[in-house]
Amino acid sequence: MSVQESIRVNMTLCFSQEQAAAVYAATNRSKEPVYVSPFVARLDDRGEDGMDLVRNIKKMYARSDGHVHVLAASIRTVKHLLCSFALSAELATVPTTVLDEWAATGFPMPDQDFRYRGFDATGELLKAIPYKELDLNLPWQSFDIAHDLTTKGIQKFVADYQSTLRRSA
Repeated sequence: MSVQESIRVNMTLCFSQEQAAAVYAATNRSKEPVYVSPFVARLDDRGEDGMDLVRNIKKMYARSDGHVHVLAASIRTVKHLLCSFALSAELATVPTTVLDEWAATGFPMPDQDFRYRGFDATGELLKAIPYKELDLNLPWQSFDIAHDLTTKGIQKFVADYQSTLRRSA
């Protein structure tokens, strides 16, 4: 087994279906778990329905070999959590406040009639993110992995890391 096949991967700060396709293509020989983490609420914050991205990635991966799993990240509401379940996301990162709210309502699970509609803070319907038909057999470099929210997230990670270095010096 090569090193490439034995590295565990979680591609975080995923904001596009193309980024998720690139993760699939770049890890297609992996024998270890691979995860892609679409950040739902950060897309919601800019008026796009982040749960659509989870839906689109799951749909795209449905015809694949199953080596990449979806970790629904930046979950902020019980509706996000229930939609993650309904879409069969393999994992979700959920703050305790959302888990407490879910517990307070008796841990409901979505049934076959569950429908998710995303709304912003003003009550406006979030903009749908359309599904793209992508060929997962293409080289990862053929996908457009640029996204402004990914860039901003990486810059924040770097700043946070640098601040820990300053505190420990």
